[in-house]
Amino acid sequence: MQERDIPAVLAIQEESYAAAVLEDEAVIRSRLAACPELAWVAEDAEGVCAYLFAYQSRLGRITPLDGEFEPHAEADCLYLHDLAVARRAGGRGIGPALVRRNLQQAQAARLRYSALVSVQDSAEFWSRQGYRAHDGLEPQQADNLASYPIPALYMVRNLHP
Repeated sequence: MQERDIPAVLAIQEESYAAAVLEDEAVIRSRLAACPELAWVAEDAEGVCAYLFAYQSRLGRITPLDGEFEPHAEADCLYLHDLAVARRAGGRGIGPALVRRNLQQAQAARLRYSALVSVQDSAEFWSRQGYRAHDGLEPQQADNLASYPIPALYMVRNLHP
C-alpha cells in the first residue's frame, strides 16, 4: 500500500462496513505509517479493489476501534486489523489471497499466531481461513473488544501446528 492508495481504501471501507465502525482518514494514514510492510492492496483493471492492514502484536491483545497500532517488541502474533474487498471484486478470492500473503510474512518472522476481530458476521469467512473464536481475554482487552459498537468476536489461528 502507498499513500496514493488511501482514497481508494477509504471508499472500499465505506462500502464494506457499517457507519458505526468506519475509521477516518487520519486513522488509516496512521495505520499505514505504523506498519507499511504489512499493509497491502490488491488491484484490478479499475485500480485498488481490496486492502489489508496488519501489525505484529501479542496473543490476546486487541486494538480498539480507532486505536493506534502498538507493534510489540516481543511479538508472537500477527494481528489482522482490517480486510475489505470492493463489491466489484467479491468472489474472486482476493481477500483470502491477501490474508495468505500476510500469513507468509508472519511465518517468515517466526510468529506463532495470527489474530483478529471479526465484525459484521464475518466469523464464517475467518473460520475458512483457519481462525477460531478465542475466549479468556484480560479485562482491558475485553474492554478494547467492547469498543466495537457492533457484535465483534476475537479469533485466533495457530501458525505452527
